[in-house]
Amino acid sequence: MNQVIDISVQKRGRLRIPSLVVFAFATVFFPRIVESAGAPAAINFLHFAIVPIVFVLTFTKIRNKGSSGIWVTQLLLLGLFFLLLSMTISAFLNKAGLVNLFIGYMLLAEPFFLLAIIVYTPMSARNVRWMRGWILAFGASNVLLALAQKLLISIGVLRVTRMTVADNIQGVFYLSGAGHVVSASVSLTFGLYYFASAKNSPLWLRITVFVSTILQLLFADAKQTLLVFLAAWGILILVKLTDIRVVIQYIISGILAFYSFLWALRNVPLFAAFNGWIRPGLYGPDGDATVLKLSGFSIIVSFYENFLNWLWGLGPGHTVGRLGGWLLKEYSSLLSPLGATTRPVSSEVGRVWGESYLDSSFFSPLFGWIGIWGDFGLLGLGVYLFLWWVVWHFLCQDDFSKFTVITVFIFGFIFTQMEEPGYMLTVTTLLGLRWQELCAKETPPTRRVYLQLS
Repeated sequence: MNQVIDISVQKRGRLRIPSLVVFAFATVFFPRIVESAGAPAAINFLHFAIVPIVFVLTFTKIRNKGSSGIWVTQLLLLGLFFLLLSMTISAFLNKAGLVNLFIGYMLLAEPFFLLAIIVYTPMSARNVRWMRGWILAFGASNVLLALAQKLLISIGVLRVTRMTVADNIQGVFYLSGAGHVVSASVSLTFGLYYFASAKNSPLWLRITVFVSTILQLLFADAKQTLLVFLAAWGILILVKLTDIRVVIQYIISGILAFYSFLWALRNVPLFAAFNGWIRPGLYGPDGDATVLKLSGFSIIVSFYENFLNWLWGLGPGHTVGRLGGWLLKEYSSLLSPLGATTRPVSSEVGRVWGESYLDSSFFSPLFGWIGIWGDFGLLGLGVYLFLWWVVWHFLCQDDFSKFTVITVFIFGFIFTQMEEPGYMLTVTTLLGLRWQELCAKETPPTRRVYLQLS
């Protein structure tokens, strides 16, 4: 006998999908800080099990009644299926291990799993507010912890045992290789989300929250994050060209921000590090930065064996994505016994980078877009772009959402942050949450979601 349970309100014994979403997000957001407190490294892979379980539970147990997200979810599921198909063919052709396929797929697909869950689940305004409160609390914990790390390092309580002082300001991503950049990016995204969505909060509070995220960015010396967000602002202006009034507002704000940045370069010590990137000979067709950045393309192609590599790449984890560039080496003791496979492409690209005087990740030849293309070829890259087209076309209903997607695309040209679960699931969670908020304003508060139990 089937029982239909209304889960739009929280009661004893009733399962709430928003609660599962918050729990799944927590397993992605906090494992680094938990590991630094002494937990085993395997905790960083826990979310690869939790998120799919919540995904399956959502789509097998929920009976969706007329949600506007059904059509969008179907497109996302279609894209996720073809992404898996393309990656499986790539793994088979290149004799990659099953663990390579699983992790490679999850690194790209997991953010869309969580996004599909949020979009598919019809939520009342009350549920949206509840989930929003928890997600914002997680974001605040990252900012506060980063600022606390700065203070504790400054007074000598927290020791710096590796990397620079600025690199150790990583919030909940403590201690990881590029955690300061990831943490600053996450905080700034949260700050913008709060500023855009908390219209009922006092303006001084919204400004204070945003300024706090800027301070974290400066303390962590996350220069590339600031440049990415400024570049995204410029692109958003171009996207908004049809609305002259908004364009004028954005252009004036952009000019003020640009000249404020130039002034800070000359007068504010915290901005002094940016001057290291303003050097002759770095940019241009033959500039040192350009040559280093593009070196991965020729190296990857040199390992091609036939035309199939153009279509399906060299296999998951076999080139310069996050899996091949970092994870297979960092967690070799865990993954090698499971049959993980490698190829010398990432080592060769890493060698070229290691021999360069440009040691910043901003100039790294290992970055997201080249990693997806190198591992999965033109077809895999095309399917991945289709998923983002669905997000942009159907879910980006305000400037915050469009701006956030643009930042993801720009980060994809810098380092492997586009495959960093903590950052990517933050982005898709906030995109889904913002979409639900805007839907809640247009939909009667009596919307319900049902859980079908057998």
